Amino acid sequence: MASAAFKAWRNADPSRAAASRFDLDVPLPPLEMTIDYAARAHELGIHLFPSSNYPFIICVGALFLALAAIPFSGTARLVLAIIGGLIFLYGVVGWVLVEDVRMFPADNPQSHGEVHH
Repeated sequence: MASAAFKAWRNADPSRAAASRFDLDVPLPPLEMTIDYAARAHELGIHLFPSSNYPFIICVGALFLALAAIPFSGTARLVLAIIGGLIFLYGVVGWVLVEDVRMFPADNPQSHGEVHH
């Protein structure tokens, strides 16, 4: 009987649809909690870096460089060091030159290859 009365009370008003028999108060409607963190950081003067995959590439290169430190045969160590060095340099160059230029475009388009911040 109490359950039927509660259901009738809940169905009488759409704002009560989320109410449970055990609630002491009618639940408040959900708040719209969409926050634009980039805009908020810009207002506060905080610089947020964009997401980048280059740190993972740098870590893979460092892994191969670390494997080259293990006492394998000379040829294997040399190959691992070369592969690791190339991957590591690719990651560093990509992160510093490609991402940096994309993040901070030059104010003067005629910079002749120099990037000024």
